[in-house]
Amino acid sequence: MGKRIIYVVSDSVGETAELVTKAAVSQFQSLNSDFRRIPFIEDKSTLKEVVTLAKVNKAIIVFTLVIPELREYLIEEASNEGVEAIDIIGPLIDKIQSSTGIQPLCEPGNVRKLDEEYFRKVEAIEFAVKYDDGRDPRGILRADIILVGVSRTSKTPLSQYLAHKRLKVANVPIVPEVDPPEELFKVPASRCFGLKISPDKLNDIRKERLKALGLNDHASYANIERIKEELQYFEKVSSRIGCKVIDVSNKAVEETANVIINMYQSNHQM
Repeated sequence: MGKRIIYVVSDSVGETAELVTKAAVSQFQSLNSDFRRIPFIEDKSTLKEVVTLAKVNKAIIVFTLVIPELREYLIEEASNEGVEAIDIIGPLIDKIQSSTGIQPLCEPGNVRKLDEEYFRKVEAIEFAVKYDDGRDPRGILRADIILVGVSRTSKTPLSQYLAHKRLKVANVPIVPEVDPPEELFKVPASRCFGLKISPDKLNDIRKERLKALGLNDHASYANIERIKEELQYFEKVSSRIGCKVIDVSNKAVEETANVIINMYQSNHQM
């Protein structure tokens, strides 16, 4: 079977329609799809062209159009040409309107309008990048959350994940040969979270990392005795801080992040 073309049509970016369609298509292993996004639709002539293309290519149209006039035109035009057109957002808008009695705005792109929450997220992401890997200890004093751990304990991806939850995160690598920054011991322990991992698990992760970089996996970085030394030093530092320690050996980033968020919120409600 050749590729099935799916035109993703929207009066905004079209990301929502594409994500939903890809989620649906993923349930069909034998379906080979070619997604073609057509965003920022503003006129009927463009919709007519899309319907013509879909008819020629025996394609499906999936769309999110919030302007009723455009939505109705596409549905009618597709029906007249025998083209399958699937409305993702229209029926939901209609249901919400009928159940609440509230008139929809019918304004494309509302979900992406810049608001206070958006700016807080951007600020948190920029903060995580600036204060990643202990590059500037001053960030520790300004952070909502400080992550400490040896190399390859997911500090950076955790920082980014938490930043998307609008939390300012700094992370600090723990290395036996380097004294931890004094700022770590000046902030409340409730803002610090240690990330521990089993030696064997860390050994496997580091070996894979070295292989990915084209390096010898027998380097000291992946030496089990060296790893145990690092973890022992981490235990000393985290004990001195008095922070909560989370075992990330068998946790996904999202799972660890949720544990941290719950602890952080609990601490700030006391």
